[in-house]
Amino acid sequence: MLLFLIKRLGVMVLTALVLTFVVFYLTNLYPNLEKLAKTQANNRMTDAEVATWLDNRGYNRPILARYGEWLGVVPGWTRTDDNGATTGRCISSKVPVDVASRFCGVVQGNFGFSSVFKEPVSTIVNRRLSLTGVLMFWVMMVMVPSALVIGVLAGMREGSRTDRSLSTFSIITTATPEYVSGVIFIVVFSSSAVGLKWFKGTATSAMDEVTFANFTLPVMTMALYGMGYIARMTRASMAEVMTLQYIRTARLKGVSFPKIVIKHALRNALIAPFTVIMLQFPWLLTGVVVVETLFNYKGFGWTLVQAAGNNDIDLLLSCSIVAVLVVLVTQLISDIGYVYLNPRIRIT
Repeated sequence: MLLFLIKRLGVMVLTALVLTFVVFYLTNLYPNLEKLAKTQANNRMTDAEVATWLDNRGYNRPILARYGEWLGVVPGWTRTDDNGATTGRCISSKVPVDVASRFCGVVQGNFGFSSVFKEPVSTIVNRRLSLTGVLMFWVMMVMVPSALVIGVLAGMREGSRTDRSLSTFSIITTATPEYVSGVIFIVVFSSSAVGLKWFKGTATSAMDEVTFANFTLPVMTMALYGMGYIARMTRASMAEVMTLQYIRTARLKGVSFPKIVIKHALRNALIAPFTVIMLQFPWLLTGVVVVETLFNYKGFGWTLVQAAGNNDIDLLLSCSIVAVLVVLVTQLISDIGYVYLNPRIRIT
């Protein structure tokens, strides 16, 4: 197991480096840098003024050197002007030249400064990610148990009326995207069009205090979409397990049907859905983009949209790091859990 973890961690680090470099390269293309210069300085800047602005801030340096500085494995750039004033990546009004360190990147915990929100990126990401974490927690609490119950009930008696009804419901929820179901929920349950003003059509107040009224609709919107996929996978796995020889043997021995399902079939039936459930975490992290924007819940997804729309390079890069890490960590947990659930798998 230790050797397996070391290998996987090595692959994770290599994958993270490749993916972050791709995102860094794309966000630092010249059109994006030109837009950043004009946004921060003057929209009527000439090409020469843009080049000077970028050069004064270290943006015209080689991409590999800048990527190393951003990671914190290459010393940050410095520049001394004609008046003798020194500026650089690690130098600011709060960090003068005499106390500034040579390295100030991601490894040192410096994720940069947001050009839109005017505060450190790490502060923004931590605050917004915590809000999204609350949303993801309640979505998983609603989605996973409901999906497993639906899938198990449908797979217990394959081909029955219950199976067909629950399978149809699962297909409908999976086929309906979040922006459609979210709008339907708002119209039906929070607007005067229908008259059922049971919940609030916005989740802005949930950032301060989560209540049943302001958090139900965004949770339902995300849970329903992911529920159908997990339920279908659980149903297929359960139906397959119920046809295996050891289940037939248990039936012939007179074991009760509920005991067969709970004691013998359920563990093997959960092997495939477990992997699917773990994959929901990265999906939720990116899926909240639509839901948080629709319900004006200013979490990670809303921040990602703002960073991309306003060309906030440092914030966009930090959001990409979080997304990459969530995907890689959930994949690792999924692989380890799959081994424990399925004794036939051997780690090499």
